This record gives sequence, C-alpha cells and structure tokens, in this order.
Amino acid sequence: MTFKDYFSGHARVYADARPTYPDELYAYLSEITIDHGVAWDCATGNGQTAVSLAPIFDRVIATDGSAKQLESAPSVVNVDYEVALAEQSPLASGSVDLVTVSQALHWFDLPRFFAEVERVLKPGGVLAIWSYGIHSIEPAVDQLVDELYRDTLDGYWTEERRMVEQGYANVVFPFTELITPQISMNVNWTQGQLESYLRSWSATDKYIRANGEDPVTLLSSRLTPVWQVGSKQVNWPLVLFARRKPR
Repeated sequence: MTFKDYFSGHARVYADARPTYPDELYAYLSEITIDHGVAWDCATGNGQTAVSLAPIFDRVIATDGSAKQLESAPSVVNVDYEVALAEQSPLASGSVDLVTVSQALHWFDLPRFFAEVERVLKPGGVLAIWSYGIHSIEPAVDQLVDELYRDTLDGYWTEERRMVEQGYANVVFPFTELITPQISMNVNWTQGQLESYLRSWSATDKYIRANGEDPVTLLSSRLTPVWQVGSKQVNWPLVLFARRKPR
C-alpha cells in the first residue's frame, strides 16, 4: 500500500521543534497496562514517545514508514526502530502489551490498522491513541497564528488534517473503552521556538515547496511587536483514547 510521507523532507525540523508529551500521560499508560513486557509505538516519527516508554517496558518496538524520520530518533538500549507501515508490522501475533499512536492515526488505513492491532495485542492488552490540535497562547498571538493556519496555508493542509481538528470524534475504535484523564500539554517557548514549531507543520513545508518562500518568515515581523516578552506558555488540549482488548 502507498505510504503518505509528509515529514521526511523536514525530519530534523520536526524532531527539534515538536513539543513533548507530559509525564502524566506515561504514568497513566503504565497504570492501565497489565504487563510491561513489550510496547509497540506505531508511527513513532523521531521516537519521542518510544523513548518515554523505554523506562516503563522491557522492550519498545518503534516503527515508522519513514527511514528519514527514524534517523532523527535517539538511540536507547531497549528501543528497536524498524521501518514498517502501521498496517503491516513485523510483530508476532499476541506479542504486545501496549500499542501507542501519537499524533498519527489520521494517516492510517483504519480498518487495516485496527485489524493489525487485534492481531499483535495480547488478550488484555491496551491500545492508546492521542492527538492535539491548534495551540493557544494569548489572543493577539493566537490571531496571527490562526491567520497562518486558516488563511495563508488554506489549500496546503491534507484532508486527513480534518480528523485532527475533529479530535478523532468520528473514529470507531475497537475493544473496551477505558476512562482517560484530562491531560494538557504546556511548554514555555520563545518566539523563535514557536516559529520553529510552525515550520514543522506539513502544510508549511508544502507551501515552501510550492512557492519558494517561508510563510513563517513573513509572519515573524508581525509577531514580534505582540510577542514582547522572552517566553510565553503554549497550551494544547490533548485528546486521548484508550481501549482494552478482551481477555
């Protein structure tokens, strides 16, 4: 099947600029997972989630369809990186205690992926999926970023982005639903860090390739007068789904 690769061309930017997920999330995953032998981090990208799972599980298998993305992932003793599609993993049947997908489910062929999860998860194993949409900082900054997101980059977002905007609300997940906590992502960023994050968007990269100019650079001169202080708190609401495979 065809792999939709929108990040290999700026894999290093993606690795350096994306926010990390809070410790609270991984504590929850540890709590709901019965055994801590093997975790599969699917569509791991630069390995951010895989590395955070490493202290919790004996072994983490981190797969991604992009070899370039995996080149940016840090080396960890008990994390094995492999180039593989979400729908065609190299994992043995009934071998995995936890499957995680962070900010990537919208790229998958969902029926085929869920069938693969059914195959590899142990009875009682957990599937955990999370995503985050547009962030918020403060009204003056948010207005400028919203103009970039909705106006400048209009036509450059893929159709799959709509699933993220909807918080995966229309996805029918398999297995038994687990109660999830409300978790938010919060970081303190400078203007430069925010701009790096905006450049990590797939639509920004697509715009640059099509037009030969960086829309974030164009935004920067308007952003500077309203930014003023050195750093600001950036907030994302995290949408989290967890399901347990029946024993």
